[in-house]
Amino acid sequence: MAWGMNMPTILLVDDDARLREIVGMALEGEGYGVRSAASAEEAVALLNREDPDLLILDVMLPGQDGFELCREIRTKSPVPILMLTAKTDTVDVVVGLESGADDYVTKPFVTKELVARIRALLRRARGAEQSPRKLSVDAIEIAPEAATVTKRGRPLHLTKTEFKLLLALASRPNQVFTREVLLQQVWDYDYFGDSRLVDVHIRRLRAKIEDDPRDPRIVQTVRGIGYKVAR
Repeated sequence: MAWGMNMPTILLVDDDARLREIVGMALEGEGYGVRSAASAEEAVALLNREDPDLLILDVMLPGQDGFELCREIRTKSPVPILMLTAKTDTVDVVVGLESGADDYVTKPFVTKELVARIRALLRRARGAEQSPRKLSVDAIEIAPEAATVTKRGRPLHLTKTEFKLLLALASRPNQVFTREVLLQQVWDYDYFGDSRLVDVHIRRLRAKIEDDPRDPRIVQTVRGIGYKVAR
């Protein structure tokens, strides 16, 4: 499959050859450059050579599974990750998100839904890099233009989704955001999506920015409503 120079590029990791072919053709038809891998080992080799804009990752892979691969990638890269899974159980979904995925789609899926999720992820990734202001919250410094976050001068390694979530909250300190509003602003969903996306990413964000994630001072829960950044 073609790996375009001037188009968004996607790495598709799935051990199902037929699915790789069908999804790959559909994505190329939408204007994306696509590479594919059948295993975690192949995916890592490609990631070491290429710089994709987005990764589609199946959970059930031979050898190292998608959860383990996602965790490994997150130690090296903030690339947006969309997980494909046949598992709809809450525990499996949460494990995938906790592993570092930005979103997930369950099998079987409609190609139009997959493409819509991809577009939303790519828009978020671009949007996280397009604000000129700098923000300070407690010991946290946010530089939207550079898409960087520091804590007491030390860089924090956030994924693009975690960055946009923090930016959305910090841009309006003390305003309470419902999960539905955050799904719309951060995930770019114009429908009621899965609130687990918000809750898991809040936990991941707190683990990186809070002195004590169990007693958060920056990103606070407003019981029964949602979340806010306290200032």
